[in-house]
Amino acid sequence: MKLFIVSNRLPVKVAEKEGQLLFTRSEGGLATGLDSLQTQYEKHWIGWPGLNVEKSEDRQRIREELEKLDFHPVFLTGEQIENYYEGYSNSTIWPLCHYFFSFTQYRQDFWETYREVNRIFCEEVRHLVGPDDIVWVQDYQLMLLPGMLREIMPTLCIGYFHHIPFPSYELFRILPERAEILQGLLGADLIAFHTHDYMHHFISSVKRVLHMDFKLDEAQIGNRYIWVDALPMGIDYEKFHRISSSIDVKPLIARTRAHFGNRKLVLSVDRLDYSKGILHRLHGFDSFLKQHPEYLSKVTLVMVIVPSRDQVGSYADLKTRIDEEISAINGRYSTMDWTPICYFYHSFSFEELTAMYYVADVALVTPLRDGMNLVAKEYVAVKNGNPGVLILSEMAGASVELADALQINPNDTEQIAAALDRALEMPIEEQLQRMQRMQATIAEQTVNKWAADFMAELDGVCRKNSSVRRRKLTPDAAEQILHTYRNTRQRLLIFDYDGTLVPICRKLEEATPTRALYKVLCDLAADRNNNVVISSGRDPATLERWFGKLPVSLAAEHGAFYKEAKGEWHQNLHHVSWDPELLDLINLFVERTPHSRLEQKQTALAWHYREADDWLGTLRAQQLVNALIPICMRLNLQIMPGNKVVEIKSPEFSKGSETRRLLRRERYDFILAMGDDTTDNDMFQALPKAAVTIKVGAVSEYARYSLWRQSDVLPFLETLAASGNSTNSVRETVAHGIRTVWEHFRNLLINKR
Repeated sequence: MKLFIVSNRLPVKVAEKEGQLLFTRSEGGLATGLDSLQTQYEKHWIGWPGLNVEKSEDRQRIREELEKLDFHPVFLTGEQIENYYEGYSNSTIWPLCHYFFSFTQYRQDFWETYREVNRIFCEEVRHLVGPDDIVWVQDYQLMLLPGMLREIMPTLCIGYFHHIPFPSYELFRILPERAEILQGLLGADLIAFHTHDYMHHFISSVKRVLHMDFKLDEAQIGNRYIWVDALPMGIDYEKFHRISSSIDVKPLIARTRAHFGNRKLVLSVDRLDYSKGILHRLHGFDSFLKQHPEYLSKVTLVMVIVPSRDQVGSYADLKTRIDEEISAINGRYSTMDWTPICYFYHSFSFEELTAMYYVADVALVTPLRDGMNLVAKEYVAVKNGNPGVLILSEMAGASVELADALQINPNDTEQIAAALDRALEMPIEEQLQRMQRMQATIAEQTVNKWAADFMAELDGVCRKNSSVRRRKLTPDAAEQILHTYRNTRQRLLIFDYDGTLVPICRKLEEATPTRALYKVLCDLAADRNNNVVISSGRDPATLERWFGKLPVSLAAEHGAFYKEAKGEWHQNLHHVSWDPELLDLINLFVERTPHSRLEQKQTALAWHYREADDWLGTLRAQQLVNALIPICMRLNLQIMPGNKVVEIKSPEFSKGSETRRLLRRERYDFILAMGDDTTDNDMFQALPKAAVTIKVGAVSEYARYSLWRQSDVLPFLETLAASGNSTNSVRETVAHGIRTVWEHFRNLLINKR
């Protein structure tokens, strides 16, 4: 079995120098974490090699070299790289997810190429993976890939991790392709984010855009459960924590200290990007120097900016503004022997960077929005017994774990200035205590644990989905049911109505019976061996209007009323006089929830919110249930949360009690029950184990089989009816033949006399 990690880039750098191809392994956090992942699976990696390769012979050579490392390259053209990576990924998705809406570019060719490249990745995966393998897709460049893989490999185990922020619904809804992107992500079995905020935003967007239901962190599409979780990514803690004692780093630490002397060192390390808040940071440092002249010549801001996309217009403009601001601050405060900002526009080696981490008195990490920000964790990890203070943006994902950092709003430059003053004045003992508490956290939540936790959770949901698939009403299982049905003489068939015999409709009055439903019910009821029962939460008047003339039995309001075929209605519970306090409470929620309504039945109250906003309806339903508990306990009433409905009724009768009544009346050698809601579990539980119980939609632990789509119910029942009619035809033919033979012999006897 194999684990295929799929990302935009392979963890290897392929470069061409003097006609020769050079291969260098990446030292990135993701590559490190996944390389160290302990798993039974053989690990493979699929991605773009980072080079535009046009010659087929060069592509073949790269493929052969990389496959020695179990790396599988996906080759892209220059135009595809421009439109998919620089275009849709980094000019549409990246600014939107980082709340820079004004920077977002919408171009149809960007989107079409993004979809095309995701399809290319899909084909590469399809050729490599087997049915028992696992695919782990990484990040926003490949959000359509899980859905594409699901279409062609329905049972494949697929995970997805989103490494950048996921925006709130109000921002995400702006995206023209929002529905297709969400459907693509929902192809995964497990979707994970760095923080619970991003997880919440994703679930909210799915609910509102796709009108899907979530039960806490779980949703279901057909035969498959989808889990959503927050799993913060860490670093290789021990690697960073031990580095200060390395023989390669010790001289660099001494050199850095000697260079800056006795001055306090404030360190800032970022990639060039508008989301990093670099200009706000500079303005905050400028304000600090203005307000605290006593620190002039005593503190230096070391600003390291790693070049990134500086040929793109918005990035080039940002670079110009940063250069101008640094020049202005240095020009304003510099002396002959001191420059306030020491600026580097290039990357440093791992050893040089960690030496700066170790020496720095303060790390200034203030992104305007960041998925995680590992620089903050690296700074904390490197501190091995020496003090330091982390100033951290509350907009960085790392802020959730690093509670002992001085957390600031990165948009507030005065708060940045105040935090710098507090950091530089903080007692050494407090610095060490804060640092030790943060180190205890990140030493536990390492990149290795992140990868292992993801794989364990992915394994859990895939095992659950495998179990669910075994409950599917397969053709073989259906044939066995038909065989049993044909060979039995006393049958009980119980059907729920809404969501089972007809699809769920946003408006109750739209869920009327179809001609096809009437026909199949009549066909089933025409078989004298069948007792057909519709057991519903609907009121008796509605069921009588729709089915009163059919030869079927009816049960209304969850068993409070029942009627035998073409008989009279019987009432198990007399009309209830509802408590005014209860009615006032539910009517209050009707007022507070647009498009919700109260249905007053004879023995039950139902608050429907199917037409309401998904998020608001779910919130109000939870609030209503909480508010109902003390009232219903006092009145001895049962609260029944259902599919977009909260019902209040007497606990004396249910679909289970109605099922038990039916079983007391007759002995049956075949029982079939079908339902889609939680209320139908009472019916399933009341039946003997040999009964054929089928849950429509979401799987139930109380039902033997699952039928994933409501649209499959009528075809199944039509097959059942045809099977019974066929059997009846055979029986009638045999009976006719026996009667004919008997008449023949009877006539012979008469003639002899």
